[in-house]
Amino acid sequence: MSTSSTPRPGGPAPAALTARDPRVPAERLVTDLVPPPRFDGVRFDTYVPDPAQPSQRAAVKALDEFAAGLGGAPAGDRVRRGLWPRRTRARPAPEPRGVYLDGGFGVGKTHLLASLWHAAPAPPRAKAFCTFVELTNLAGALGFQQAVRTLGGHRLLCIDEFELDDPGDTVLVSSLLGRLVTEGVALAATSNTLPGRLGEGRFAAADFLREIQGLAAHFRPLRIDGEDYRHRGLPEAPAPPPAGEVVRVAHALPGASLDDFPALLDHLARVHPSRYGALCDGLSAVCLTGVRPVRDQATALRLVVLADRLYDREIPVLAAGVPFDQLFGEEMLNGGYRKKYFRAVSRLTALARDAAEPSGRVPGA
Repeated sequence: MSTSSTPRPGGPAPAALTARDPRVPAERLVTDLVPPPRFDGVRFDTYVPDPAQPSQRAAVKALDEFAAGLGGAPAGDRVRRGLWPRRTRARPAPEPRGVYLDGGFGVGKTHLLASLWHAAPAPPRAKAFCTFVELTNLAGALGFQQAVRTLGGHRLLCIDEFELDDPGDTVLVSSLLGRLVTEGVALAATSNTLPGRLGEGRFAAADFLREIQGLAAHFRPLRIDGEDYRHRGLPEAPAPPPAGEVVRVAHALPGASLDDFPALLDHLARVHPSRYGALCDGLSAVCLTGVRPVRDQATALRLVVLADRLYDREIPVLAAGVPFDQLFGEEMLNGGYRKKYFRAVSRLTALARDAAEPSGRVPGA
């Protein structure tokens, strides 16, 4: 995005996110179950493994094989149609029909998950891709039974950014995925936390050990090591421009939004996170003034969701104020949600670089 534009004389004022209050029908939640625009074109062969990290190449091979194994009718269909012989003796427990990509932020997990979705031998309507937040929002909007019916006919469900933040989500997702596995749906997920350690440091996870262990049993973990590709061999994030420059660019660039950062944070508290994607519809860039550290954890977590939706949609962010690596204080970066905050900083930094250097954009994870 160029910052050398001149304001359009008499042109319309830039949009404001704080003026938007989108309503998202349940039908859109279902039709949006596809990889976001940033990952439309990714495939296994467009993922570039770090030669110093053999686990990355091993993950590509394992996922390619997993995709190939999804051909034919889902396991649940074979059971319901009686294609398996009646059991006359006990059988060992089946292998997990799911893969779980565990690794730090920026190692390419989302790239690989979207590549799996594209590679799965099934029509788009028979496979779903969503974030963990979008999955819980879908279940809340449709109701549990309708969510089972909607997703139960799929061949594959890909869940990005799998994380347990509270007891309600733990019970809901444990029950939902258990039902879907019974229906024969294959699962794939990405996370920064091993499945057996989900929820640690966020709530009394030990009280929900049965649910967490049940979730873990659905997956075969694949560890992906490496450093954040968004900073691998790339220039450092650009220094924040002056506020006047941000305002000028917002007025000059068609489709840009312009907001005061504290006012935007207040607005996010009034908009459900399930609607943050719709909040960004049609934007060419997000321009912010007055960026300052976020002190409240609830506010910080809402900002994480917005950062994810902006990153998914490849919307550059031009922001005046403190650099993005100063958004979250040491207490937050050392707490139970630290991995979320590191991911947000990583992604916002990439979007800031997109705003300053259009040729520096790279496909993401």
